[in-house]
Amino acid sequence: MEKVVLKANKRDVIGKQVKAMRRAGLLPAVMYGRHVEKPVSIVLDARDATRSLAKASSSSIVTIELDGQEYPALVREKQRDYIRNRLLHVDFLVVSLTEKLTAHVGIELTGLSLAVKDYNAILVPGLNEIEVECLPADLPEKIVVDISSLAKVGDAIHVSDLVLSDKVKVLSSPEEMIVIATAAKVEEVTEAAAAPVAGAEEPEVIEKGKKEEEGEEEEKK
Repeated sequence: MEKVVLKANKRDVIGKQVKAMRRAGLLPAVMYGRHVEKPVSIVLDARDATRSLAKASSSSIVTIELDGQEYPALVREKQRDYIRNRLLHVDFLVVSLTEKLTAHVGIELTGLSLAVKDYNAILVPGLNEIEVECLPADLPEKIVVDISSLAKVGDAIHVSDLVLSDKVKVLSSPEEMIVIATAAKVEEVTEAAAAPVAGAEEPEVIEKGKKEEEGEEEEKK
């Protein structure tokens, strides 16, 4: 991902006045962390920020430009109005490029599993992210996992199977499962659940009753 620079200004507006700010096309945010003594309330251009952060994950490094200084930061939280499809607020964690950090990196599955293709297996995901430690510059935006190694039912991929840069230390347990190929469930049709065959018992009962009625008529004659 190319370098993302967000130009920000300090924000004094809080409370109900924030709604007016949003209507004016501005996005409230806050930054905290390394080299920031206390949380700083900032404001961004809503359109530019939304476009720049559209593909940013929790492990994406962005640069906040404030008062002539640049602050590398991680997007810690994005509050969104899903009805209007717009950002409401963003939390940024400022980091040091020379100090290691811990972060959660998302997992993306890719490829074709022969277990699914040849044995009609179903893929059951486990972890959708793992925890790592590294320098901000070495932090992967996502971890792509190839599922082509899942060749038969029962095959699985664990954290220990991941191949990452030697600059990235995995903190998640090696035994944690990322994805497994399981057998598809087949519903068995029992005799009790089977539909009754037409013309079996009920028609015979009706016919018997009809004959009895005919016999009674003969006796009356």
